[in-house]
Amino acid sequence: MTTGHMFMAMSLDGFVARENFGLDWLMKQKTDGEEHGNAEFMESVDGLVMGSSSFRTMQSFGVWPYEKPVVVLSKTMKPDDIPEELRKTVTVSALAPRQLMASLSEQGWKRAYIDGGKIIQSFMREGLIADMTVTIVPILIGEGKRMFGALDADIDLRLLQSKSFPSGLITSRYEVL
Repeated sequence: MTTGHMFMAMSLDGFVARENFGLDWLMKQKTDGEEHGNAEFMESVDGLVMGSSSFRTMQSFGVWPYEKPVVVLSKTMKPDDIPEELRKTVTVSALAPRQLMASLSEQGWKRAYIDGGKIIQSFMREGLIADMTVTIVPILIGEGKRMFGALDADIDLRLLQSKSFPSGLITSRYEVL
């Protein structure tokens, strides 16, 4: 079955976005000349799975950043909600996480980038995340959308790599055991 992989940044206090999904806190970090591994990670995946909130946030940037296929996991969005110019690469699915991964596997996907707080949480609860790369941004924003939420049981991790940058960002990669 297709494996899920996570690559996200969060504030030091554990948030991936403000309550209004704002990312202004992330954009003000001075990271010029630093390579945090995003390009390499994107090369390693067949496509992305994200929630509707993440999809709308990415759309708000004006330029769609992904060339690979994107599946928007949503129970409320319909295919017509995807702008015409994105319909060749962006689809909508209401499947449950495990069913979606089985479907992606049938389509030939080996590795899926799982993106967005709620989506990550649901895939984690289902045991569908194989590894995660988390970049801690040196800022406290106080409240917002959490990367991780309530769990039914502990999820054990093994640190594979950790690297700090002059900007103060720290990127760590973990295997989910």
